[in-house]
Amino acid sequence: MTSISDTSDYKTVGFSQTTITELMIPSYSNFGGKIHGGILLSLMDKVAYVCAAKHANNYCVTASIDTVDFLHPVEVGELVSLLASVNYVGNTSLVVGIRVVSENIKNNSVKHTNTSYFTMVAKDEDGKPAKVPGLILENREQVRRFIEARRRKEIKQSYMKEVEQIQMPDNYEHCIELLHGERCLVAG
Repeated sequence: MTSISDTSDYKTVGFSQTTITELMIPSYSNFGGKIHGGILLSLMDKVAYVCAAKHANNYCVTASIDTVDFLHPVEVGELVSLLASVNYVGNTSLVVGIRVVSENIKNNSVKHTNTSYFTMVAKDEDGKPAKVPGLILENREQVRRFIEARRRKEIKQSYMKEVEQIQMPDNYEHCIELLHGERCLVAG
């Protein structure tokens, strides 16, 4: 951790916080009449980019998205607000936390539809990873978010190591045994 007097290459969380609000129109709906998840993902990617680019002073690309769980459907006619802030920075990457809320303007009800974390990588003019400014944490909430983002990163790295170890057994009969109790049929 750097001392508070050396902040020349650091920015506050508030510097790049971004909110995008958009009205959900009928062309955004799916066959069930609810707003299509892909529309919401696109808006989340857009707000993550703006937030990350403001902090990095560079073009940023989406490297990964931690889980996106849709907690409540979004209806046509609701206002959707996406609130984004930089929760964590590495050398060339940033984790942008996004909270999505929808508001029914007829009855003034507000619901939290999802929270997600986008890992963005800053790129320089040549398309190479670019160093990002550090982050000035000004309160307990920002400290909590930074620590949680770092912990999610550690868990993700551990998970990726586990995934690399997944292999199909060489013994076909053993494979068939592993499928016992699953909802599948093996033909042939």
